[in-house]
Amino acid sequence: MTLIEGQDVSTIRIEVDGHMIATAEVHRTDRPGVVHSDLHADSGPLPRGTRTRLVDAVLDHPEVHHARSLLATMPLGDTEMLQRVRQRCTVVETRPTGATKIVEVSLGPDRD
Repeated sequence: MTLIEGQDVSTIRIEVDGHMIATAEVHRTDRPGVVHSDLHADSGPLPRGTRTRLVDAVLDHPEVHHARSLLATMPLGDTEMLQRVRQRCTVVETRPTGATKIVEVSLGPDRD
């Protein structure tokens, strides 16, 4: 797993044999205490736990750790990512938006 940080955006990349298979961008928003992340994993079979590792990396990111809430965008049909968010956080709301879903997470003391 690789973390690339720029001025306003951090990119988390998961690679296998030099090929990027999953990414997430983490950045602050103009709303205080709110962090945004776009998560994406290649379609098709991936090594077991790839999507879970990506969610864990986002939730463990320093920007997310210090935020009150996370607004994440992920593929609509990706249930592994959503399941992992629900395992780690208790206040999770979702809504579909085209081919993606918006996942709003309250990052209070109820997460691990």
